[in-house]
Amino acid sequence: MEPHTCWFPALRSCFPIITWLTQYNLTWLKMDVIAGLTVGLTAVPQALAYAEVAGLPVQYGLYSAFMGGFIYCIFGTSKDITLGPTAIMSLLCSSYITGDPVFAVVLTLLCGVIQTGMALLRLGFLLDFISYPVIKGFTCAAAVTIGFGQVKNILGLKEIPQQFFLQVYYTFHKIPEARVGDVILGLSCLFFLLLLTFMKNSLSSAEDEASFLVRSARQLLWSLATIRNALVVIAAAGVAYSAEVTGNHFFSLTGKTAKGLPPFRAPPLSETIANGTVITFSDIAKDLGGGLAVIPLMGVLESIAIAKAFGSKNNYRIDANQELFAIGLTNIMGSFVSAYPVTGSFGRTAVNSQTGVCSPAGGIVTSVIVLLSLAFLMPLFFYIPKASLAAVIICAVSPMVDFRVPLHIWRVKRLDLLPFLVTFLLSFWEVQYGIVGGVLVSGFMLLYITARPKVKVSDHGVIVLEFESGLNFPSTEHLSRLVYKHALHASPPRSLVLDCSQISSIDFTVIHELTDLLKQFQIRGASLIFTGLKPSVLQVLLMADLPAFRHTDTVDEALQQLTANIHYNQHL
Repeated sequence: MEPHTCWFPALRSCFPIITWLTQYNLTWLKMDVIAGLTVGLTAVPQALAYAEVAGLPVQYGLYSAFMGGFIYCIFGTSKDITLGPTAIMSLLCSSYITGDPVFAVVLTLLCGVIQTGMALLRLGFLLDFISYPVIKGFTCAAAVTIGFGQVKNILGLKEIPQQFFLQVYYTFHKIPEARVGDVILGLSCLFFLLLLTFMKNSLSSAEDEASFLVRSARQLLWSLATIRNALVVIAAAGVAYSAEVTGNHFFSLTGKTAKGLPPFRAPPLSETIANGTVITFSDIAKDLGGGLAVIPLMGVLESIAIAKAFGSKNNYRIDANQELFAIGLTNIMGSFVSAYPVTGSFGRTAVNSQTGVCSPAGGIVTSVIVLLSLAFLMPLFFYIPKASLAAVIICAVSPMVDFRVPLHIWRVKRLDLLPFLVTFLLSFWEVQYGIVGGVLVSGFMLLYITARPKVKVSDHGVIVLEFESGLNFPSTEHLSRLVYKHALHASPPRSLVLDCSQISSIDFTVIHELTDLLKQFQIRGASLIFTGLKPSVLQVLLMADLPAFRHTDTVDEALQQLTANIHYNQHL
């Protein structure tokens, strides 16, 4: 065996870049540059807008949008996914950081540490306990919350509370104070974004049998429609700039932003507020509270779900624990450039995939676009109207509201509507309560299924109990109740066959309960026979030295034995 064959697979597993870098060529480079540029022109306006959702100055959106491209290129396992600020993560962060950049950066650092620790400890399986109805309930509620939260910027309203129900009340209450300029510009931006979205979808589904010139024109229009966010924001900023230089203040603008690239420095672990009070690291961590559980988990869940979806679509597999590590490391390094927590973006990943990206190197091009914007364009962002960014956000989150989901859940399994509705409704109170509530309801449903497995009861002259799922310690009471009801409490007591063909493991509590049941059958002069035992389960039962333990391979064999015993006893 060659020496390198031992360590090379491990190295390739830790650094997935090795897998595709050896195959890299000029064709891949061309496609990655095109995809990276396209995604970059989408990422810049979205990053500015999502910072608004998080309650932070707009430059923090760009600070969060470039580190992922560099880190994920080395450690990520999906060619399509792009890491950066998203609508859902921005909404979650806004609940905990209360507009304080220091809190945002500390949250990013701690999220990264938690996610990286989970990856190293192989704890990715914990995400499996967040069910699909909980995810869809949360994303639908988050989309409504985020979308309605931008109505105030479309209307040019100020001093609107963040809490959803108060936000709804005060938005409608203050409609008479709406600024005409913001309303006209915001609705115009929405109209053009929807028009360009419709045009992009129409061109994507068009047949390819047209002439070369027609196909070229379609490709150009499709490309323009893909970067619609950038086009609309640039046009709106041009309109606002023209109004400002003529002395007309028609629009609510983004305003002054920090210039240049963020300094690369250790994240601040404390903060001194205006009155001189020092907020220590432990105080910040306490204030972040449940966010240190909710945000890391939701960030990983969102990103891995997107990576799996596009991996399935484009025929490649991802490594969930490696994805967890890549996201965690991105957040750790992001905290050194004043980023807030990031995850995978579905919209930008879809653009990346559709423009033909060939490797994660496309993310480097996207990151360079963001860095160039920070270096040279920050003074121009002063003139971006808030209404145009609100229109970008509303169009970005609207596809997340899918009314077909509850109908589909209803058709498949009606009980799964319960965690969906709990998550959906509680998320309007506080998004973290929605997630926790949905997970708890799903957990209770799972525990109930474990504690009350389906058991088929049949009477062949002898009672047969057939478990349709496993037998574990929560279900021992259920087993005992059925045995006593159908056999031991019968008059006279009846023998019983326990079909164990679906049972793959057994624990000490079950052994203890079976011992008691076998003793009761002995006392009452009846029999209990086990059938269909798997070798591992049979071995455990034999080692437990159960009293009067009998077993057969099939139910029919057990029935023959017990029927023969009954006839023999009747003859006596």
